[in-house]
Amino acid sequence: MSENGPASVLDLEGITRTYGTRDNPVCALANVDLRVDEGEYVAIIGPSGSGKSTLLNILGCLDRPTSGRYLLAGEDVSSVDDQRLSRIRNTHIGFVFQSFHLVSHLTVIENIELPLFYARVGRTERRERCLAFANRVGLGHRVDHMPNELSGGECQRVAVARALSIDPALILADEPTGNLDSRTTRDILDLLEELHQAGRTLVMITHDLEIARAAPRRVALRDGRVETDERGAA
Repeated sequence: MSENGPASVLDLEGITRTYGTRDNPVCALANVDLRVDEGEYVAIIGPSGSGKSTLLNILGCLDRPTSGRYLLAGEDVSSVDDQRLSRIRNTHIGFVFQSFHLVSHLTVIENIELPLFYARVGRTERRERCLAFANRVGLGHRVDHMPNELSGGECQRVAVARALSIDPALILADEPTGNLDSRTTRDILDLLEELHQAGRTLVMITHDLEIARAAPRRVALRDGRVETDERGAA
């Protein structure tokens, strides 16, 4: 935190993303401004076609804006080369997906370790760090199990631990409760709230207003634009 307040983790300035041809452009995002400060928990919500997926891809450095500027942890990532963008994505962003994206032939602990393996962190340090994160999400007793031996909620906890393993500036959760029953959904939302209370910065993408209410701040998209930006109890 700076003397003037919390530092921004992400800062979008005039972000526009168009697809199609010059003669027939399709505007998915139109002049979006959005700042998320360190330690904030933000839900981005909107109906199908509102621009959520496009915004997710830009926030996650999986796509580039057509115009505008995106600062992630203080670095302008709008126009860096692909190699640098990949490095930023792998070191600054922890992803949690609706479908978990676990590797089926790896154990729980090996799945959690995967980002550190690609970052060439030594095996001993990798294992020590990831065991701590497995315990953090309540799976210390399941580290030697395979994904097909876990419940949906346990798989999502593995995904959260994997996202945490790189100590990311930003945790980006895409419909993290979409494949879960109501009780397990509550458990995962409680876990995300624990991470928020511990000072993590989270952005959750969801189409479900009930899920979005778990976040202290909610940004609604419509037709590629920010329609509302609300803070406090919904």
